[in-house]
Amino acid sequence: MMKKNINQKIISIIEYYKMINLDMIISNDPITRYKREKNINFVSDKKEKLNILKKKIENIKNCNLKKAANKMVFSDGNINSKIMLVGEGPGAQEDLMGLPFVGAAGKLLDKMLDAINLNRTKVYISNVVNYRPPNNRRPTDEEIEKYLPFLKLHIEIIEPKILILLGSTAMQAISGKEKIISKARGKWFKIKIGGCEPEIIVTFHPAFLIRQPEQKKNSWYDLKLIREKIKFLKL
Repeated sequence: MMKKNINQKIISIIEYYKMINLDMIISNDPITRYKREKNINFVSDKKEKLNILKKKIENIKNCNLKKAANKMVFSDGNINSKIMLVGEGPGAQEDLMGLPFVGAAGKLLDKMLDAINLNRTKVYISNVVNYRPPNNRRPTDEEIEKYLPFLKLHIEIIEPKILILLGSTAMQAISGKEKIISKARGKWFKIKIGGCEPEIIVTFHPAFLIRQPEQKKNSWYDLKLIREKIKFLKL
């Protein structure tokens, strides 16, 4: 009877250790702990939010732009600025340096900003797509659609009061409509993007102005509107 009880206890102990995985307990192998990706909605620090977004873009899957590019181009400027500019995508120089608007178009953009008493320490700059399209071609509709959630989240994190869309690609990505930029530029409108609803204006992309210098007078008109809006909003 005693032997039977002892055997039953041994069986119970064996079954217990099977249940709790004895091998894992006595193994010398380290226990793997999986890190959960931080939920950006539960992060309050703006810089940390941007770092999470940057990693999300770096880890994007099935992206031909990423495969062909040298560097991911995320942003430049002041993350606390209330003025945000969005261009189309990186060019050759941007692809090498990992910063937006550092080529010929970037030099012209700096001059445009300077004309209304702005510079890169006073604004925040990004693009619709974060990897260079081959041969500086326009991003396809599919590529724009793939990066649009990242762009909208980027805008929501920065929370600009003024959003300046440089060129037709940025205009179409944000407005969702195919418009003729010559008719859409120079007009203020609002679109709710996540938790923010900035004042938005479309103007010509600096690269277009290099090709079509006669349009600089219209661009100057847009810049003056932006300067007036900055004064009105006391930014």
